[in-house]
Amino acid sequence: MLRNGNYITKNLETIFLLIILTYMALLLVVGRLTATSTSNDAFFIGERKSPWYMVAFGMIGASISGVTFISVPGMVLTQDMTYLQMCIGFIFGYAVVAFVLLPVYYRQRLTTIYSLLGTRMGQRSHKTATFFFLLSKMTGAAVRFFLICMLLQQYFLRDYGIPFPITVIALVLMIWLYTRRSGIRTIVWTDVLQTFCIFLALILIICAVISQLGMSPGEAVAAVTESSYSRVFVFDDFSSTQNFWKQFLSGIFIVIVMTGLDQDMMQKNLTCSSLHDAQKDVCSYSFAFVPANLLFLTLGVLLVLLSTKNGVPLPEKGDDLLPMYAATGELGSAVAALFILGMVASSFSSADSALAALTTCVCVDLLGNADDKRVRSMTHVAVTALFIIMVVMLWYVQSPSAITLIYTLCGYTYGPLLGLFAFALFTHRAVRDSAVPCICILSPLVCLAVETMSQQICGYKFGYELLMLNGAMTFAGCLILSNKKKKTNKT
Repeated sequence: MLRNGNYITKNLETIFLLIILTYMALLLVVGRLTATSTSNDAFFIGERKSPWYMVAFGMIGASISGVTFISVPGMVLTQDMTYLQMCIGFIFGYAVVAFVLLPVYYRQRLTTIYSLLGTRMGQRSHKTATFFFLLSKMTGAAVRFFLICMLLQQYFLRDYGIPFPITVIALVLMIWLYTRRSGIRTIVWTDVLQTFCIFLALILIICAVISQLGMSPGEAVAAVTESSYSRVFVFDDFSSTQNFWKQFLSGIFIVIVMTGLDQDMMQKNLTCSSLHDAQKDVCSYSFAFVPANLLFLTLGVLLVLLSTKNGVPLPEKGDDLLPMYAATGELGSAVAALFILGMVASSFSSADSALAALTTCVCVDLLGNADDKRVRSMTHVAVTALFIIMVVMLWYVQSPSAITLIYTLCGYTYGPLLGLFAFALFTHRAVRDSAVPCICILSPLVCLAVETMSQQICGYKFGYELLMLNGAMTFAGCLILSNKKKKTNKT
């Protein structure tokens, strides 16, 4: 079997399958050991008994999807190490989450964070925010999981004659099996295992690349530092999407929106027993993202150096840089095995919590039923089935433009959440609740028009700052359609 000029033996493929099966068995064991309670309270908020340090460690891996595992090393081909500018912004964004948002969530003892909007703004605002989250999380998680399944299928499973739909069904059913009893309570602990596997794989792959380069660790550090790909800061070109202030501010708002206003990411933090523990959890892992992403980017630079040494052309797409070496056996069977372990661990870590969060939001926010275990179980099955259908549909579409479009749409849907929460937390005005759905639909459409015209008229291309513009327009719309009288609505 030829893979980019390299042969993957049947023996090596057997090793890959054994690694996947062993890892899945470990997840099932952890799921069984942690399923001491099957109540909805355990499934939704872990009975608020999770040790904060375990949540903190697991959240590092939970924030790294399989796509991130592939994409960040390849970023050096087009962006050097400038992604670290955004990671620095992450630290300040997590401070906002810890000291602005978490106190509100814990004070109201929320199960889902969108319930806050129902209390503060009204039922339609609550349902609208929930809908935008469900749309974003389901489609975004499906695309990320599809890309990983496609990679597994292309490199390891296709020659066994396993159809892609069977691959997806098997992997997603495995996630359902270890989360179906205790949900987020189990996921907090499986995240610890997954984070350990991700960084074990990453560090050992880096060591293998350094060995291939014939360098000592000190020489490798010096080579990376001296490389033209090691540039971190860009202050001189404000029009560039890599400009420091754009990246830094975007990092702050990305964390606020995609962590602080995302039920998937916040659900684990809400399992801590107290606000103080949750704040320690968030502050602890916030400082881990700079060194964690520095490792991924360092791996990217080392792979570029290895390509130069071996006279191998660099791939056109950055996402192909790590798989070009790790997935093909180019660096040896051990690295290929570590790569598949890291991929599976990171993809499971993001998909399992997404399914749990979607189930929680449907039960609590849409159905208004946080107590019935039967409803929760049926909802979990339905969400899992829909997830499988979406991932399989992407296989039959097989259109890069369609996948890019889905990612773009997901990016637009987080802006309204930012605007709604900003209005709810920082004003005392009463919005016209019936108008909120229209505001949240129009804001992304107007932003799309602004982005299109800015490129055509002045050549300015929006980056992540579009999220801030989207949120500001939603906030402005709510402000215009509000009055000074403070009003409290209950869902």
